[in-house]
Amino acid sequence: MKEEMTRPLRLVAVSGGLQRPSKSAALAEHLLDLIADAVPCEQRLIELGPLAPQFGGALRRSQLPDMVERELAAIEGADVLVVATPVYRGAYTGLFKHFFDFIGQDALVDKPVLLAATGGSERHALVIDHQLRPLFSFFQSHTLPIGVYATDRDFENYQVRSELLRARIALAVSRALPVLRQLQPQAERTAAPRPQLHAVA
Repeated sequence: MKEEMTRPLRLVAVSGGLQRPSKSAALAEHLLDLIADAVPCEQRLIELGPLAPQFGGALRRSQLPDMVERELAAIEGADVLVVATPVYRGAYTGLFKHFFDFIGQDALVDKPVLLAATGGSERHALVIDHQLRPLFSFFQSHTLPIGVYATDRDFENYQVRSELLRARIALAVSRALPVLRQLQPQAERTAAPRPQLHAVA
């Protein structure tokens, strides 16, 4: 009998920040690292800022360049997603939504998603429950129980500095770990990459 190969979880983070450096990207990376400290993972960070000129004017997935298609396929093939976005005027950006409009409708079913957002003040903190959870509920994803919201003062030189934010991140990851550890045996049985969906947006 052929011995089955093992692999770590595919952990993909998407940062909706459109500038570099980005607080959303910094938050996503912090979450990636903390999860990877607890479970074996292959980490990948996708930043929408550099991709925006490549997909902003596209109406169909078939119009996208290979560079964007690879990132969409990575999201669809992930075992776990971390999604972090800045808040503009009470919601995620139009480009963030436009990017996820290209994702196959059934590609994220049951996929665990840890939600995070950054904003100028606490008044936007409900974006996680009022904007992000409904979006990923449409995809029938498994949004993890605790989201992470950070304000500008939680960062210093685009690094997470606030102890309160660090505690919130640690709590969010600890609540996510039972779900992620259940995925490990499934990941270990999967030696070959998953087939990718290429649905038209």
